[in-house]
Amino acid sequence: MNAPVSPSGSPVTREAALRIALAARSLPDVNVAAFVRALGDRLGTPVTEDKLARVTVADIKALLQGDEIVDPGVDNDALKSAVRYLWGEGIDDGSPIPDAELPEGPGLLRVAVASNKGEMLDGHFGSCNRFLVYLVTESQIALAEVRSTRSAEDAEDRNVARAALISDCHLAYMQSIGGPAAAKVVRAGIHPVKYPVGGAAREVLAQLQGTLKCPPPWLAKVLGTGASSQRRYTADEEEADA
Repeated sequence: MNAPVSPSGSPVTREAALRIALAARSLPDVNVAAFVRALGDRLGTPVTEDKLARVTVADIKALLQGDEIVDPGVDNDALKSAVRYLWGEGIDDGSPIPDAELPEGPGLLRVAVASNKGEMLDGHFGSCNRFLVYLVTESQIALAEVRSTRSAEDAEDRNVARAALISDCHLAYMQSIGGPAAAKVVRAGIHPVKYPVGGAAREVLAQLQGTLKCPPPWLAKVLGTGASSQRRYTADEEEADA
């Protein structure tokens, strides 16, 4: 079977094609071909999952102005449903089940991981579907919670709302985060860690776990004084995470 193609003829992933098809189907009386062309014109081709994850309701309203696509008076619920599909929500994403046995006691780190599928670190802070919250000690890594970011969608400041979702965490791992968003995360008492290559969340956190016996100064502060210490991490540490 041939790979799906964008309006320019460039191959797109099956995941991106599925998101677009489901989004188009959620809009009443949509001309699917015209919707795909308009999406490609607005986002630029090839249309990637990363680009789709940044689409907003305002973007959909703007590209639905053409009569050949759909009535521009389509209701907000349908628009929001389309956006969620473009983000990857509502598709079987292998949502993980939290572990039954969780570690307790001193030296425990609570770590949020930006995720879209399974137990993967594969999300951007501002567009991931959910945060996986892990408890990490020298001897154990356990998934404690899966927190959807849907409640932050309609917030006046989505980045502040997302930071509030994980404000009880010491660290937050993500593939990418912008400067203003990172500042809001730090103000919430969380240390942001950019990990652009992504990967299996537990494998990434195993690297963090390996530093707990002899933690660097910034991590020692976290272990000793809690999340509030993250507001004071040094310029050197910021550069290391960049």
